[in-house]
Amino acid sequence: MNDDVRNIVLGVVAAGISAALGWLARTYLWKRKLRRKQAFFGLPDNAESLLVVNRGAGGPELTVMRYDVFALLELAALIKDCNAHAQIVPHDTARQGFGERTEFCVGGPASNRRMTAHLASLLPGVRVNVDAEPGPDRGAFQVGSERYRVDVGKEEYALLARLTVGQSHETRPVFLFCGQTAITNQAATRYLARNHERLSRKHGNNSVVLLLKVVNSQAYGPDVVELVADVTRAAQTALPTPAAPRNTHRAS
Repeated sequence: MNDDVRNIVLGVVAAGISAALGWLARTYLWKRKLRRKQAFFGLPDNAESLLVVNRGAGGPELTVMRYDVFALLELAALIKDCNAHAQIVPHDTARQGFGERTEFCVGGPASNRRMTAHLASLLPGVRVNVDAEPGPDRGAFQVGSERYRVDVGKEEYALLARLTVGQSHETRPVFLFCGQTAITNQAATRYLARNHERLSRKHGNNSVVLLLKVVNSQAYGPDVVELVADVTRAAQTALPTPAAPRNTHRAS
């Protein structure tokens, strides 16, 4: 074997080794990223999860409103990426506790009994005005001492929460997407889909409650979302009775 042939063989071998090392490194990083995502969502391989949604008022059959369907699609993609499975459950038939399976609960308490129960049990510092009569505070959020009113189509709010109960590593989280309007439910799910890696790095697998503002949804749909504040502490601290907010945030 002359020097030229030897150099060619060595070059091929070196290229093969480099390609193999590169593939192994990419595979390792991809798996580590997947494991972090699975841990954040509580969805190991082949895990089961619940998608809890509103039942339409048109009859006994399960019907889901358009924006809630879009929200479910956002969540279904996340669940599939984790190699997990989902079951869609109407809000009025999801009679079970939390922690055994990851739950994604979509919709405000005015139309979602499951959300009403979660807010009362897990977020005692949050109150939502569900009055049927028109008024300036209809649909308003109260989080601690702050009140957030809705201006439909212009300035609307949503709560996005990842909540766990207990310290066991086997406990699965509950994700809440509680919006003042239907489109804000989808906005909250889209925000999670786009920012879950950043949220995981910042908050780990701890409970977190974020207040989001959806800006000009009549023009931009669910895409323009601003993070107002991390309201975890206020949302988990029980409100006094009667609750009297100090500040009211009016839609501009």
